[in-house]
Amino acid sequence: MKHIISACFFLFSLSVFSQNITVTVDQTLTLKEFFKQIENQTDFKFAFTDQINTDQKYFTKKHSYKNIKIEDLINDLNTIANIQFSIVGNNIFVKKKTSKTTTTKKKSRLTGQVLDDNREAVIGANVYIKETDAGTITDKNGMFSLELDKGTYTVVISYIGLNNKEKQIEITDDARVNFIMDSDSQELEQVIITTSKAVDVKNTQMSVNKLSMAEIKRLPTAMGEPDPLKSLLTLPGVTNAGEASSGFNVRGGAADQNLILLDGAPVYGDSHMFGFFSIFNADVVSGLDLYKGGIPSKFGGRVSSVLDVSQQTGDLTDYKVNGGIGLISSRLLVQGPLKKDVGSFIIAGRASYAHLFLKLTDIKSSVMFYDINAKFNYRLGANNTIAFSGYMGNDLFDINNFFASTYGNTMGTVSWKHKFSDKLNTNLSVFYSDYKFNLQIPFQKFEWDSKISNYGLKYNWNHTISDNFKLNYGIDGLYYDFNPGTVQPYGVDSQFNYNQLDKKYALETSAYLDVENQVTEKLNLRYGLRYSTFYRLGNETISTYENGEAVVYNPLYHIYEEATPTGSKYYGKGKTISSFNNFEPRLALSYAFNDETSVKASYNRMAQYIHMLSNTRAPLPMTIWTPSGPFTKPQMLDQYAVGYFKNFKEREYSFEGELFYKNIKNRIDYIDGANLLGNNNIEQDILTGKARSYGMELLFRKNTGRFTGWVSYTLSKAEQKTPGRTAEEPGIANGEWYLSGYDKLHNLNITANYELSPKWSFNTNFSLQSGQPVTYPNGYYEFGGRNIPNYTLRNSNRLPAYHHLDVGATYTPKPDKKKGWQSYWVFSIYNLYNRQNAASMMFSQNDNTGANESRQLSIYGLVPGVSYNFKF
Repeated sequence: MKHIISACFFLFSLSVFSQNITVTVDQTLTLKEFFKQIENQTDFKFAFTDQINTDQKYFTKKHSYKNIKIEDLINDLNTIANIQFSIVGNNIFVKKKTSKTTTTKKKSRLTGQVLDDNREAVIGANVYIKETDAGTITDKNGMFSLELDKGTYTVVISYIGLNNKEKQIEITDDARVNFIMDSDSQELEQVIITTSKAVDVKNTQMSVNKLSMAEIKRLPTAMGEPDPLKSLLTLPGVTNAGEASSGFNVRGGAADQNLILLDGAPVYGDSHMFGFFSIFNADVVSGLDLYKGGIPSKFGGRVSSVLDVSQQTGDLTDYKVNGGIGLISSRLLVQGPLKKDVGSFIIAGRASYAHLFLKLTDIKSSVMFYDINAKFNYRLGANNTIAFSGYMGNDLFDINNFFASTYGNTMGTVSWKHKFSDKLNTNLSVFYSDYKFNLQIPFQKFEWDSKISNYGLKYNWNHTISDNFKLNYGIDGLYYDFNPGTVQPYGVDSQFNYNQLDKKYALETSAYLDVENQVTEKLNLRYGLRYSTFYRLGNETISTYENGEAVVYNPLYHIYEEATPTGSKYYGKGKTISSFNNFEPRLALSYAFNDETSVKASYNRMAQYIHMLSNTRAPLPMTIWTPSGPFTKPQMLDQYAVGYFKNFKEREYSFEGELFYKNIKNRIDYIDGANLLGNNNIEQDILTGKARSYGMELLFRKNTGRFTGWVSYTLSKAEQKTPGRTAEEPGIANGEWYLSGYDKLHNLNITANYELSPKWSFNTNFSLQSGQPVTYPNGYYEFGGRNIPNYTLRNSNRLPAYHHLDVGATYTPKPDKKKGWQSYWVFSIYNLYNRQNAASMMFSQNDNTGANESRQLSIYGLVPGVSYNFKF
C-alpha cells in the first residue's frame, strides 16, 4: 500500500510540474526575444545580473524544439549557448559561463558564521556572491562554506526579518569571515510567521510540528495567557485528554510516551493548575519542535514523540525588560549583558494570584502557581562558550482545608560548547532534573511524598565531512532515582505509621550516529543508529511468584487477581536486578521533484525503559513513574511514515500530507480494579500487551499577506490489545483489539489571523474532535439495597464530540514606537458559543428517587481573557 501511495504521488507530481514547450533559437536571436518565447508558454521568470546583456545574441547554433520539457530544453541550450541556464523553483537563472582556464585553478575555501544582533546563530540565511552568481545557506550553527577562485568578491548576506549585510572580501587563500546582522524592526513580526511556515521540501526531516513565538502569542487561549504547548494542539496529530487536563497525546500515544526536553534536560510535569497552563513561559521560550516521527538518532527513551524546547539567550549589548499582566497571572522578564558582546543573562518569572481573589469570598480553597526561568551565557574566546540554564516551578493548592498539595519541576543544565574547527564542534552538558509531589491530609494527620530525580550527561559532536556529507554522533547517560512514596505521620494521634515504599534505581546509557547525506541535488538521505542499554539497580527487595506470574486469573469469578508472593530476593546497592539493550535504527529520505515539491519517507525504532503508572486518560500530579525490570519489559516502537510536501505561488501557500503506522510492543495494561498508589508490588496489577495506531494527517497553510492561517485535519485510529496468557484466560476485552483512551478518529482545527491595520489584528481558532473512548454501564445488579452498574467491554463507548470556537484581538496603541515603553493589549474569548464539552460521564443512583442517572462533568464554558503586555 505504501509503495502504491508513493507511486501515485510521483506520477501526480510529474504531471503537474513537467511543462512542454515549443522554441526556436538561432544566431540572430537576442536573449530578450528568447525570454519572451519561454514566458509566453510557462510560468517561469528569468533572473540575471547586470553582466548579462539581454540585447546580445548568445546562441551559437540554430535549433528548433517541439513539445520539449523545460528541463530538457535548458540542458540542451547549455551546450549551444555562451551563457549558463539553471532552474531554481519558478525562476531560470542566467549567468556567464566560467572559462576553461579558471576551472583549472586551485580554489580557496571561504567559511564563516552568520549571527543576529543577539549573537545567536542565524539558521538558513542566504549567502550570495555577486560576481559568480553562486551562493549557499547557513546550517543550524549559522555556518557556511564556499569554494572560490582567487580574487575580490562581494558577499551579500540576507535573511527575512534582518537587514542585509554586504561586504567585499579579497580571496588569496582559505579565509574565514563572520557577519552580524541587525534586526529589521519594521518587518520582524511578519517575517517570523513566514519563515516558520514554508515547507522545507529538501530536508529529510518530516513529521515535525513547529510554530513561531509570534504565532503562539496571537492564538486565543483560556485565561488570555499565551501557551506554547497548547498551541501545538492546533496542528495535526496532537490532541489532549480534554479541557483543563495535563499531558498531550501524539498519534494515538499516551502522555508518558512523550519525551519533553527543556534545554536538553528531561522534565516530567508539563502543566500548572491541573492543565490550565503549561510550564513553558512564552516570553522566554525561543523555539519548540515536536517530533512525531522520523526522529533523529540523538533522541531516545520514549516511543511516541520528542518535544524539544529551548530557552532564549540574553541580549549581549543592551538591557531589556518585558512582561504582561493578565486576569489571574502575570509575568516579567529581564535580560542584558554580563559583559558586552561576551556574556549575557536572561531571567523570567510568572506567578498567579487567583488565590488572592478567593480570600475575598466564602470559598476556603486556594490554588496558585509560580515558575522561574534563567539562562546565563559566556564566551571564553572564539571557540568556547559555557552556559547555565535553569527552571523551577511549583503548584500549591488547598481544598477547603481538607487536603493540600505541592508539586512541580526543578531543572538545571551546565553546558560547554567547543569548536575544534569550522567543520567540527561539540557540546558537552551535565544536568539535574526532578519532579516532586507532596500531599497533606490534615484531618488524618499524615503527608505523602513522591519524587523522580535524574542526573545526566550528554556529549554531542557535529562533524561536516563535506557540503553533502555530515555526521552527528555522541553518547549520553542518565541515572534515575525513583521514590514512589513516603508516608510521614505527624501529631501524636495520627492513625498512620511511617512507611517508605521501595525506592528504585536505574541507569540508562546510549551511543548514536546520525548521517546526513545529499546523494544528488534531488535525493537526500538521513540514516543512523542508536544503541541503548538499561540497568535496573539495587538497593531493593524483589518479590518472587509461582511460575514467575505476579497476576493470576480466577476462572470462578472470571477476573484477574493479585498473586501471593512465594518469597523475595534482595539486591544490594548497585547490583544489577535486570538489564536490557536495544539497537534502534533510523532512516529518512526526501526526493525533491523541484525546489517546491517533494515526497518523504521515514522509519524509526525506539525503546522506552520507564513507565508511568496511571489508569486515567490524563496524568495526574501524583502520577508515579517506575523502571523496567523483572516483570515489566521496555516498550518497543516501530513507526513508518510517508508524506507529500509542496509550496505554492512563491511560498504563499504550503501543503503537507502524511500517512503513518505505529506498532508498540510491551505496552502495559491494568487489571480491573487496579491499585496503583501506595502499592509496593505494582507488578501484581499489570498485564503486558501491545498497541498500534495509524492514520492520515493533512496541513494546508496560507503563509503571507494580511490574512494568514492554517487548516489541519487528522484521521486516525489508536488501539490496544492484551490477550490472555493461556487459552483459558480472556485477557482484556476478550483479548481483542480495543480503542485506547487516546483514540480520536477525527481531529479538525482551523486557525486564522487577520492584520486589519498596524494597530489592530484579529485571530480565531475552531477545534473539533471525536469524543474520547470511555466505558459505560450496560446494566445494573442489586447488592445491599443499591444498584451496582455492570460495565461493557473497555472503551467500547465514546463521550460526545468535543468542539469550541475561540476569538481574539491584539491592540497596539503606538505601533511605530520602537524605543522606550512599548505596549499592546490582547483580548480573547475562549469557547465563544459556550459549548459544555464533556470531561467525563458519571453513573449513579439518585439518593432521593432511587432512579439510575448519568451526569456530565464539564470544565469550561465561555471564558473571557485580557492581558496587558509591555517592553522597554
